[in-house]
Amino acid sequence: MKESIKQLWDKHPLSLIVIVGLFFRALAVIFSKGYGMFDDHFLVIEASQSWVDGYDYNNWLPSSGAQSPDGHSLFYSGIHFLIFKYLKWRGLMDPQGKMYVIRALHAIWSMLVVIYGYKITEFYAGKKVARQAGMILSILWCVPMLAVRNLVEVVCVPPLMIATWMLINPATKDKLKTYAWVGIWSAIAFNIRFQSLFFIGGFGLVFLFQKQWKQFLVFAISFSLGVFSVQGLVDMWIWHKPFAELMEYVRYNSANATTYTNGPWFQYFEVLAGVILPPVGLFCIFGFARSWKKYPILFWPSLFFFAFHSSFPNKQERFIYPVIPFVIVLGCIGWSEFVATSKYWQNHKKLLVGCWTFFWILNCIPLPVLSTTYSKKSRVDAMTYLSTRNDLHGLMVEESYRDDFTMPPLFYVGHWDVHVVGITKKHTMYRAYEEYKGDPRDKIHPNYIIFFGKENFDKRLADFQKMFPDNHYVATITPSLVDAIATFLNPINKNQTTYIYQFSERNMVADSVMLSH
Repeated sequence: MKESIKQLWDKHPLSLIVIVGLFFRALAVIFSKGYGMFDDHFLVIEASQSWVDGYDYNNWLPSSGAQSPDGHSLFYSGIHFLIFKYLKWRGLMDPQGKMYVIRALHAIWSMLVVIYGYKITEFYAGKKVARQAGMILSILWCVPMLAVRNLVEVVCVPPLMIATWMLINPATKDKLKTYAWVGIWSAIAFNIRFQSLFFIGGFGLVFLFQKQWKQFLVFAISFSLGVFSVQGLVDMWIWHKPFAELMEYVRYNSANATTYTNGPWFQYFEVLAGVILPPVGLFCIFGFARSWKKYPILFWPSLFFFAFHSSFPNKQERFIYPVIPFVIVLGCIGWSEFVATSKYWQNHKKLLVGCWTFFWILNCIPLPVLSTTYSKKSRVDAMTYLSTRNDLHGLMVEESYRDDFTMPPLFYVGHWDVHVVGITKKHTMYRAYEEYKGDPRDKIHPNYIIFFGKENFDKRLADFQKMFPDNHYVATITPSLVDAIATFLNPINKNQTTYIYQFSERNMVADSVMLSH
């Protein structure tokens, strides 16, 4: 067995790299349930499934009363609409079952980055370096888990990698039709993630700098047609004007550049060095930086994208993900060329081997943990549990210690006619009680409450029970181990323990009872 693996590694390394990558992605498909962040669930899964069910969860469409576009590309969520529509036709109704399918499709899609990243590296630096880059692309500690998430920053990378390979591949790079295909693949990436335009623009700059006028023109026309056929025509159909969503997206992000998480200009250098892990992360950054002149089609699109995000105030780690695979590929190429001419490293080969060994040991510690972690477990399982309660028609989310409340992922409830009321510092339990008492529509009244978090739980529960004495405990759902650790390390990650109670309006307290509010 050991000998056969060694032979496969020597003769067919890409096959082994793909097998290993698929193994860890399969683990993530099976075990890494839930979602990572707000966007990869509520802007994709909730929206698309609600459309299938004749509802518009985010109120994005005119049919639900929306007066203007909300600034979201409907391409990626539209693909999920078609997938969920097909699964419904096939009789698959279980939300968790649907997500197994979604994660599996994303896992397969992500392998294109591994395959074409390996090909690019092998073409420029040979099989040995390609094995290094390919294995990093395949099983970098966070990659299998991210590969099965609905993050547009991750999903837009395969078409960019394919386009790059087509410009490098000797069999296609000199053909004019290649630039048409590069434009099409670039348009697909743009339709998934608008910000990929800054990477795609790097392609155009390289073509112009190299005076490839015809190639640039074919690329630009193909890209424009690809974008118009999706963003233009879809928005014409929905909003009666082309690029309405794109224009709103640009307007909103320009107006809210400093509204969300801000960071210093050098933040993404730290992200690159940290995500790829030391010391290889530093090797890759160094190798990438020294290769700007020799490999322009790999370097400039990535740098252009990186420079924009580094200069833009709003910074979140996932925003920079599209260039990480390219930094790995070009970084390994550039680093290998540096090592080959460096007297120091030629005289310290054992140290270099030790650095790579340390990297892989460090990488393999979190790899199996993250590949099998259930993210946002307490939220998802709470909704999955409530999906079994046939009498659910309304839900209170109690987080009175916060200014806002955690949106429950109703996708896992299985239906959308659930009235959600958030209890926060501003919208207190007493205020909810007054609204509850004043609304005669029984079906609007929440009859379950979820307490997110342990903070001041006894007092919060007591305040609730004063107003709604007809209640009983239903369930407690705890976060996964990784979620709990993430919250401990950084409280911004709100992966709370969840407490579920059922209640009714019977025996509600009288108006004369003094309640704090």
